[in-house]
Amino acid sequence: MQTVYGNREVVNALHQMVEGGRIPHAILLHEDDGGGAFPIVLNFLEELYGGNPRVQKLIHPDIHFVFPVAGSDKPVSLQFMNSFRQLLQENPYFFENELYAAIGIEGKQSNISVNEARSILERLSLSAVEGGYRTVVLYLPEKMNAQAANALLKMVEEPPRQTLFLLITHAPEKVLLTISSRCLHIRVQPLSEEADATVHAREAADNVVLKDLFHDLLDALVAKDLLKALETGEAVADLKVREQQKAFCRLASEDLRRIFLLQKMPSLAHLQEADEPYYRQMAANLKPTFPRKALGSLDRALLLIERNVNQKILFTDLVNQLYTFL
Repeated sequence: MQTVYGNREVVNALHQMVEGGRIPHAILLHEDDGGGAFPIVLNFLEELYGGNPRVQKLIHPDIHFVFPVAGSDKPVSLQFMNSFRQLLQENPYFFENELYAAIGIEGKQSNISVNEARSILERLSLSAVEGGYRTVVLYLPEKMNAQAANALLKMVEEPPRQTLFLLITHAPEKVLLTISSRCLHIRVQPLSEEADATVHAREAADNVVLKDLFHDLLDALVAKDLLKALETGEAVADLKVREQQKAFCRLASEDLRRIFLLQKMPSLAHLQEADEPYYRQMAANLKPTFPRKALGSLDRALLLIERNVNQKILFTDLVNQLYTFL
C-alpha cells in the first residue's frame, strides 16, 4: 500500500465504492501539482483488483497509464512507460515537470494527442486479461486537445461493463467539458506543511522562494507600485533554470485559483491555516475579474517559456498585463 497523507474522506469514499460494488465509470481527481492523487489511485486500484501485487508494481495487464508526451506518433506514452514507472515508484508525489525531465521532453510542448486517444480505445477493445475491470489512469486530461477528447467521448460516456477511467488533473477548469461532465469530481486536499516537507524536501525549499516572489508581485500590484512589480518580474526572469520559471507560473496559477475560490466559493478553498490570512487579504483587495484574467496571462507565459521567448521581455509583458487587470 502507498502512504497517503490526509484525505481520509476521499480514501473512505473510494473504499465504500469498492465494498458496495458501486463504482462510477469515470472519476476526475483534482490535485495540486505533486499533491498525492497517485497514491490514492493506486491503493484504490489495489483494493479493486483484490490485492493483486502487480497493481503497485504498475505491471497489471488490465491497468493502462496515459500521460502527456511530446509528439503524436501512436502510441507515444507506451514508449516512455519504463521511465514513467520508475518515477512513480520512486516518488508517487512527483511534480509535473519531474515527469517531463524523466521522459526527456523538458522545454517541449506536451500533449495527449488524438493518436494516443485511439491507442486507448484499441487497448480497451481487448478483453480483460484477468476477467475483471479494465482501467485507464489518465494523468493531466487538460492536455488533451479537442480531437483526442472527442475520440474518447463515447467510451467515457457509455463504457462497456467493468471499464473504469481515472483522470488526475491539476486544472479541472481546463478539462474539456464534454469529458469533465461525464466524471465524478473528487478534490484531493493539499498536503499539510509537514507532509509536503517529507515528500518534497528539495522542491519545498524551491517553492518557498517562488511563492515569496509571487507574493511580492501581488503585494506590489495591490499597492499599484508598477516599478516594484517590474523589479519582481525581472527577478523571475533571472531564475537560472527555465523549469523554475515554469514552476513559478504554475504556482502563481494555483495561488490565483485559491483567491478566486475565496471570492466565489469560499467553502472550496481549503487553505492551510498559516496561509489563510494572506489569501483572504488578497481576495478582498483584488477585483473578482483579476484571477480569471491573470490565469489566462500565466497560461500564455507558460507556452512562451516553452517556445524559448526572451525571458525578460516575457515577464515584463506579463507584469504589465497583470497591472492592467487591476
